[in-house]
Amino acid sequence: MWVNHWLRCALPGHCAFCLGETPRATHWCANCLEQLPWNDHACVVCAEPMATGTNEGDGAVRCGACLTRPPVFDGAWAPLRYEDEVARLMQTFKFAASPRAGMLLLSLLEAGLEARIGASVEQHEAFWPARQGVEAIIPVPLHPRRARERGFDQADWLGRRLARRMDLPVIKARRMRVTPTQRGLARQARRSNLRDAFMIDSPLPQSVLLLDDVMTTGATFDALAQACRAAGARRIEVWAVARTPKR
Repeated sequence: MWVNHWLRCALPGHCAFCLGETPRATHWCANCLEQLPWNDHACVVCAEPMATGTNEGDGAVRCGACLTRPPVFDGAWAPLRYEDEVARLMQTFKFAASPRAGMLLLSLLEAGLEARIGASVEQHEAFWPARQGVEAIIPVPLHPRRARERGFDQADWLGRRLARRMDLPVIKARRMRVTPTQRGLARQARRSNLRDAFMIDSPLPQSVLLLDDVMTTGATFDALAQACRAAGARRIEVWAVARTPKR
């Protein structure tokens, strides 16, 4: 079972991916970290992976979907693509509720952030969100019934731990209904599936950060961003640990 694999791989001093020795206080070896499916070439609006070499001088490349119908949120970032070892690790976290897998994903998110801003995650004044004036984190919520069935809410789990590292408050959104599965649905069908699915009960600060483990088409984030706009947010950034490649 993959859950047993990740329990073994998370032992101190051993790489989570190849079981080789690692430097002290790291979860992976340099080679495995480099070989992970990093989402280096992506749309600056929805983080959809794009072909290598598509980035322009300033990196501000938008995919066709965002050019024709921009999302409600202002921009998205996902450091990894949902492929290979990352996909297996995500499934262990999401469906087996493995805290060790969750900590690895959080560490990978922070590693991607450190590479992006060129500073340690613990240097709060250098945080990219802080420079953008982000005032709170809003994890994408599961419906309570779905959370009970699964045993935990993975986005809330990640969001609370990241918020502590970033010294930001967590604001909870509510999922108003159990939506049918999004698997296999096209982008427009996903949007329709999630219409009016979220609610924010209190006024929001001007700038918020939405967080989830995986971003597929962005429809879930878009629906939550609509609720955030209605609650007063003016700038809405989106983060996910991984982004699925275009289908």
